[in-house]
Amino acid sequence: MLQKKIRASRRSLGMNYAIREVTVPAAAAAARGLKMYNFNIGDPNKWDFETPEYFKEALRQAVDNTDNGYGDSQGNLNLREAIVDREFQKNGIHIDSGDVYVTSGVSECINVMMGAMIEPGDEVLVPGPGYPSYEQYIRFYEGMPVPYRMIEEEDWKPDIDMMRNRITNRTKAIVVINPNNPTGAVYSEKELRAIGDLAAEYDIPLISDEIYDKIVFDAKFFSLSRLSSDVPRVILNGFSKVNLMPGWREGYCYFMDEKGLMDEVRQGMMKQFRARICANVPCQEAARASLQGPQDYVVDMNRKLKERADFTYRRLNEIPGISTNRSRGALYSFPRVELTDWKTDKDFVFDLINQTGLVFVHGSGFCQEFGQSHFRTILLPPMKMLAEAYDILEKFMRKHQ
Repeated sequence: MLQKKIRASRRSLGMNYAIREVTVPAAAAAARGLKMYNFNIGDPNKWDFETPEYFKEALRQAVDNTDNGYGDSQGNLNLREAIVDREFQKNGIHIDSGDVYVTSGVSECINVMMGAMIEPGDEVLVPGPGYPSYEQYIRFYEGMPVPYRMIEEEDWKPDIDMMRNRITNRTKAIVVINPNNPTGAVYSEKELRAIGDLAAEYDIPLISDEIYDKIVFDAKFFSLSRLSSDVPRVILNGFSKVNLMPGWREGYCYFMDEKGLMDEVRQGMMKQFRARICANVPCQEAARASLQGPQDYVVDMNRKLKERADFTYRRLNEIPGISTNRSRGALYSFPRVELTDWKTDKDFVFDLINQTGLVFVHGSGFCQEFGQSHFRTILLPPMKMLAEAYDILEKFMRKHQ
């Protein structure tokens, strides 16, 4: 009997997550014996940042002393209440624990939200460049991501005029990522209020990714949770970056929607949360402890990151064919590169990996329209390794000038 191949869905084959796509040529380069500089993933724990000990102890205690059975599909109430308290402390806003949903990292929240919101042909405005999971999941559910430009010449500020011009009757939401991945931009209160005014004018919900909210230097963070109540919005956050527990996979979102425009979306999300049962229960206890204990480690983390951001800005701008803006927050810089010997930024990144072991992410992986001729690097490695890597990059660029 002739065996027939089982074909994968075109949705799944269409997924293309650039940040980990570069690990394929990187693995081949490592197998050849090259020393690797893996500057592609924003994982603080791979460098000299460590999960605070009291977070770890809370997890140990949770495994020993709490019910290790299934938890609430929406998220355990004590964690949701801690999130309510923390959001008040950070942003002075009042939300209810019933508006909070705990997820397995922000990535699950993006997936579930787009699954609940998108019908084929629907459009979602996304920052260009922006974190690629938004575009990937919008496309997975047969929607259309519509990028709006981040203006590089103006410190990567959002182009609100373009945002307005790209709204159509199919626009379901506007995504804002602040502090921004991949550019390191931090948007001003004036810019964010203008986005809020636009959303209120068209009754379009905002999806605000604020996972880097406390990783800010040379700027002041303003949360979209502080907008007036006539703006429907969902705020996304998590524990991977600020709380230094990326592998524990804990995230959350909360709704601020007094008009009830997103009631059905909430129902659709909750149905999916029930189907996936619950987020990791012991890690929810540790996440709760991380919100309620000392936060002094954040000060030390930002001090190190600012020093590395300043060095990255200065050093990259010394290299022929490379220029970059100063990073104001998050974990990244998004330099422009002159493509002298390469057709695309992806060719540049792959050539760099194969020849030197330096692993960056091609800018077009963050937006085909507005990310080309760039690459993303990280601010996380210690100064000595940053200096070593950028010396290698300079030699590579001089060879190709």
